[in-house]
Amino acid sequence: MGKVIAEVVIVPHGTGSTSLSPYVAEVEKILRSYDLKVMLTPMGTILEGELDTVLKAVRAAHEAPFKAGALRVGTTIRIDDRRDKNASMEQKVKSVEEKLKD
Repeated sequence: MGKVIAEVVIVPHGTGSTSLSPYVAEVEKILRSYDLKVMLTPMGTILEGELDTVLKAVRAAHEAPFKAGALRVGTTIRIDDRRDKNASMEQKVKSVEEKLKD
C-alpha cells in the first residue's frame, strides 16, 4: 500500500474554555510521534504517510483531549488514497499553483 494524504480535525467539547490551543498542542505532539509528514494548518492538520500509520496516529490523537479533561471529542478525517501514481502534499499544491499562472 502506498502513501496517503489525510486531513484530520480533532475538536474537544466540554472543556470549560473557548481556547483550544492547549488541546491542539497535545494532539500535534501525538501526531508528530508517528512516522508521518505533518503539516499544521489554522483549521486542522495534514498528514502524509502509510494508511495504517495515519489511522493509528489519528486514533491515538483522538484520545488526547479526553485525557486532558474534555468531555466530548469530534474528529473528522478526509483521506486521499491515490493508487495510480505517487502524490505528496507539495505536489498537490504545486499542481494548482501552476494552473493559477495561466
